[in-house]
Amino acid sequence: MKRPNLKALFIIIVLALSLMVTLGQGCIIIGTPEITEPPPEPTPAPVPEPINPEWTPPLTTNNRTVELPSIADVVALVKPSVVAITTELVSYDFFNRQYTQEGAGSGWIIDEDGIIVTNNHVIEGATSITVTMDNGDSYTADIDTIATDPLNDLAILKIDAEGLPALKRGETSSMRVGDWVIAIGNALGQGIRATEGIISRKAVNLPVSQGQTLYNLIETSAAINPGNSGGPLVNLAGEVIGITSAKVAQIGVEGMGYAINIDTAVPIIQELVNKGYVTRPWLGVGLYTVDQIAIRQLRLSIDYGVVLVQVVANGPADKAELKEGDVIVGIGGEEIFDVHELTQILHLSEIGEPLEIKYWRGDTEYTTKVIPIESPRP
Repeated sequence: MKRPNLKALFIIIVLALSLMVTLGQGCIIIGTPEITEPPPEPTPAPVPEPINPEWTPPLTTNNRTVELPSIADVVALVKPSVVAITTELVSYDFFNRQYTQEGAGSGWIIDEDGIIVTNNHVIEGATSITVTMDNGDSYTADIDTIATDPLNDLAILKIDAEGLPALKRGETSSMRVGDWVIAIGNALGQGIRATEGIISRKAVNLPVSQGQTLYNLIETSAAINPGNSGGPLVNLAGEVIGITSAKVAQIGVEGMGYAINIDTAVPIIQELVNKGYVTRPWLGVGLYTVDQIAIRQLRLSIDYGVVLVQVVANGPADKAELKEGDVIVGIGGEEIFDVHELTQILHLSEIGEPLEIKYWRGDTEYTTKVIPIESPRP
């Protein structure tokens, strides 16, 4: 066996020690370094001033709250006065073949002698109308006695019955957002049912179709579904404060149903019962809100207002020398921007009283006075 070269090994050890001395300052020392100075003492946090040294938590109330009327009692009171309405109307399919279509809605008894309130869209176009009471009794409404007001979506039916349980009218001006309400009606055509909620908003104006806006509506969180249309919205005293309308509830949003305010409805209901139709101030015009299409096609010189698309011969507007293509921008001293604003101001005016109208014809603005007359009978 070959012996190691001790001389060479000694030289290697010496060189290694020299290298460590040279590079010693760059070595990593593993271990805890020796602390030469103590760390500074932490500064104590200031003590906060007391808010109220004498305060004590409020006492418990033993969970005692004001007891609300039972919703079940309200439903039991109102339900016998709510009716299910079933309609039949003639429709046509894609091939123009005639068939009978059925519809369902609700109504409520306003007079013990068989006068029933519902929505116009529930019975519109119906060839037969069946009214079913809560106790199961059925009646056929006389089509010839139906009175309707499409503008406010109201209708009156008459059935041959006496001694019916009529509902009382509530008062809405004192009701507040957050008050409990109950909607009762023939939801989905499956019979009379009740849903509860609160008043979410008051005095809501809502466009429901082209040229039709319902005003002063009550918004509620009570569920309103197809078939509820025409049924009552009642307070906890069982008084009618609104007439539910699924026509405006079907906007794809949950918890936002609408009811026609009973204060708005009652004068219309009275006219429908007394005369069979509603009279309003009438100008004898067809109206269209100015938009980019109208501006381009009619070459209008103004970009807002209401353009006259029809002027009835010998009507109030015709007698005031208004013409098709004129753009109304003001009525009764109020500036207007669309058909809804003009209609609302017109309906608040008086029949036979002159009404100032500002309008543009071409590049010139004019002012005239129109005397509204009673609207023609439908």
